[in-house]
Amino acid sequence: MAEAAGDAGLGPAAAQEGAELAELAAVIGATVPTGFEQTAAEEVREKLGSASRISKDRGKIYFEVPARSLPQVHRLRSVDNLFVVVQEFKDYQFKENKEDALKDLEDLVKKLPWTDPLKVWELNNSLKKKKTKRKKHNLQGPASRGKLSDGGEEGGAEQNNTNDQEDCAQTPVAVEATGGQDTEHPQGVTSRNGVEEEEEDNEQPDVRAEAQASSESGSKAGEGQTGEGEARVLRFRVTCNRAGDKHSFTSNEAARDFGGAVQEHFQWKADMTNFDVEVLLNIHSSEVVVGIALTEESLHRRNITHFGPTTLRSTLAYGMLRLCDPQPTDIIVDPMCGTGAIPIEGAAEWPCCYHIAGDNNPQAVKRAANNISSLLRKNESKDSAALGAPLDVIQWDICRLPLRTGSVDVVVTDMPFGKRIGSKKKNWDLYPACLMEMGRICTPGTGRAVLLTQDKKCFAKALSRVGHIWRRAQTVWVNVGGLHAAVYLLRRTLEPAQDTRPFW
Repeated sequence: MAEAAGDAGLGPAAAQEGAELAELAAVIGATVPTGFEQTAAEEVREKLGSASRISKDRGKIYFEVPARSLPQVHRLRSVDNLFVVVQEFKDYQFKENKEDALKDLEDLVKKLPWTDPLKVWELNNSLKKKKTKRKKHNLQGPASRGKLSDGGEEGGAEQNNTNDQEDCAQTPVAVEATGGQDTEHPQGVTSRNGVEEEEEDNEQPDVRAEAQASSESGSKAGEGQTGEGEARVLRFRVTCNRAGDKHSFTSNEAARDFGGAVQEHFQWKADMTNFDVEVLLNIHSSEVVVGIALTEESLHRRNITHFGPTTLRSTLAYGMLRLCDPQPTDIIVDPMCGTGAIPIEGAAEWPCCYHIAGDNNPQAVKRAANNISSLLRKNESKDSAALGAPLDVIQWDICRLPLRTGSVDVVVTDMPFGKRIGSKKKNWDLYPACLMEMGRICTPGTGRAVLLTQDKKCFAKALSRVGHIWRRAQTVWVNVGGLHAAVYLLRRTLEPAQDTRPFW
């Protein structure tokens, strides 16, 4: 850890401070797919041994870990964005007068315990630098130079044009206000690598408001160092997420005034796009959390390089897969795979299962195949002995799957919402036919299905028609790009299902 501390630009005493950094305890905040907070808390307990607290503000959890565990934190599959908590106020008393309330937020900056969180940020930054160096080194290999463009949309700028209501990876959508909560539509924010980032799709609108300031004076606590050993002024911005009906100010006003106080306190330079430090001010009714971002872009981007019109977040895919409790040797099928987010996440996290992806759209199958190829190249760069992934993709008809009756253990899929893909009218025929065919291929008595849909009325009607083969065991209400959707866990009954496939 001493080496890591040195990379972080902590100055001449880096080697001595390395051990101290390693012993630091950090309270980490994580944004997660709304509705899957408990799933994320369980993953944190299993993989890090830490208990999590689920926030009143849906879509967030908090847990404490040693700073040396940061690499493991970044490898969590259920979290979107990470930040280190500077301080949390569970019952903050806001003044009724706007000027007084904003003045209190300004004064708060000087009272906050910034030192240890900034050390955690510096350590996290050093880990990112090492990862970037390894990535640049791996890009020199011939396997990484070749890019597949057959049928798939490349990442980068193009992927921002593929958003949709069902696309939890891409769509920043403002939700209708409740009371005095901010209703500005969230805008994409350009990150340091030039790729537009999207907002987290929490229940409340997520407004990114930057601190307005122009001072370029010298540096103080938390500054980096240039290669020549001279102090470098850190660039920063403040992002305020506010929800509730008892605030006299807007997110923009809170970010502006709080950011001005941060700049005055640290003598940092305000920069709205090319920033080093992102300070977070999360306000939910009377709960206030101040943090420092540890991720530049959401971790849900980890698997998908070729985006389609309805690309599912990898973090939501993980939550759905975990809900069905995959067992070793299970055969897991996604019959409407789209770009392959669910089976790719499954193959990465549950390699002892066999995953089959399929779709009736040839373009979707090509995109899924390209994403699988990207995953294989990534695995090869990590391990030269990598043998591939337990995953296949095929084009088929969802209502006539080329699979034997009772041969599948689990079905996990994102069903058409009837907005960008299909229509509400078509769903009335499609849903019951799909459920019948899924029931046919699943093992009676032990088969499970985890299905995501926003067309809840149609799904409920379809399920009532096939109640003899499927029983609803659990429902998780989720927010998908601003749409209120549901994830249903179904269990296969012992009743035999009719084989509706034609004879060949």
